[in-house]
Amino acid sequence: MRDIDSIEAQEGQGFQFPGEFEITAMGNASADLPARVPQILEGIGVHVLHETVKQRHSREGNFISVTVSFRAETREQYDEAHASLRADPDIRYTL
Repeated sequence: MRDIDSIEAQEGQGFQFPGEFEITAMGNASADLPARVPQILEGIGVHVLHETVKQRHSREGNFISVTVSFRAETREQYDEAHASLRADPDIRYTL
């Protein structure tokens, strides 16, 4: 068994920074998440690729998922994107 500290990232595997990433936030359909998700991300200083915003309503229309791509310079910035979206009371979770 190899020591965890001796494992190195291979080209094309795992997260590499800076890079473009996709995030999905799911929450209440009445909360205007297609507009709020990009605003929250821009508020923490990440570059949002607005042309990538996609939305999908749940079968009964109570919930919505919003997917957007963004550019993160560091792993900390990527983690902050998830944390800032999860901090919003109308967002249930992120992927």
